[in-house]
Amino acid sequence: MISVVLLLQARGAMTAAELARELEVSERTVYRDVLALSAAGVPVYADRGRAGGYRLLGGYRTRLTGLTRDEAEALFLAGLPGPVGDMGLADAVASAELKVLAALPPALRDAPARAGQRFHLDVPGWFRDASPPPRLAELARAVWGDRVVELRYRRGDGEVVRRVEPYGLVLKSGTWYLVARVGDDTRTYRVDRVVDVAPGGETFDRDERFDLGGYWRGQAEAFLRSMQRTRVRVRLSPAGLRELRSAPEAPFAYAEATAAAGAPDGDGWVVTWLPIESVDVAYHLALRLGPEAEVLDPPELRGRVAAAAARLAALYGGPGGGREGHRRAGDGQW
Repeated sequence: MISVVLLLQARGAMTAAELARELEVSERTVYRDVLALSAAGVPVYADRGRAGGYRLLGGYRTRLTGLTRDEAEALFLAGLPGPVGDMGLADAVASAELKVLAALPPALRDAPARAGQRFHLDVPGWFRDASPPPRLAELARAVWGDRVVELRYRRGDGEVVRRVEPYGLVLKSGTWYLVARVGDDTRTYRVDRVVDVAPGGETFDRDERFDLGGYWRGQAEAFLRSMQRTRVRVRLSPAGLRELRSAPEAPFAYAEATAAAGAPDGDGWVVTWLPIESVDVAYHLALRLGPEAEVLDPPELRGRVAAAAARLAALYGGPGGGREGHRRAGDGQW
């Protein structure tokens, strides 16, 4: 019933069917709970007709006394510094947190301190500039206001100008991306390559069916798959196959290698194909897998790995190994 009140408070009006779908209950349960809310003094009323539904009497607000400790602490995690400040929203979030804090019962008012003591989000990768892109705050305001903007964007050795409808911002591994509509197309731009942002002077009608998270997941997977232009035939030990789960060189290697693998031999080794970006990347992956993988094809890759194995044997071999052995191996005398 608390969820019904909060949904109506947030959305204005909802039908019994919409409430039932949102809360994963039957419509009969919605009818019963609305009657119980009315009996308890909550001003819920029903509008009949095509545009009807349940509403709260204008101006009614409930205090957040229904929050559990876990919910309160998770709520304050949403205001972690960094990305919010980069978009120019730090003051707004701080103000909202104060209002939520004032509405919490006394027993939960330590929630922000507990969250801050236990979790810190440091988004940028190592050895990268942590300062936000210069045009990020302007783009964030355009996204919030559904305002058309004109971008001057650095691409290759030159610059291009695009008139776009900014739909959303995505932070991925410390890099900000703008997702925008250009005509009928949806495109992605790196914010740190935006040279200038000029307001277009008008707003646009957002497609409410657009799912930013779903779009980004699809684009990210398509980008990664587009990089996997080479296929390498390998023989893998059970340990080598497991190691592919965490191979950054080939993000889809484990799933596709498992699907393409033949029957294991007596020692559990399998022959399969790996999708990968290039022969050079495959070479470094083969070296990382070491004795748990044998390259079968292409021949040039097998030759490179075999040469590397010979050099390693020269470095780590028995008598005559070490630096002197490596020197002779380089001279073709090993």
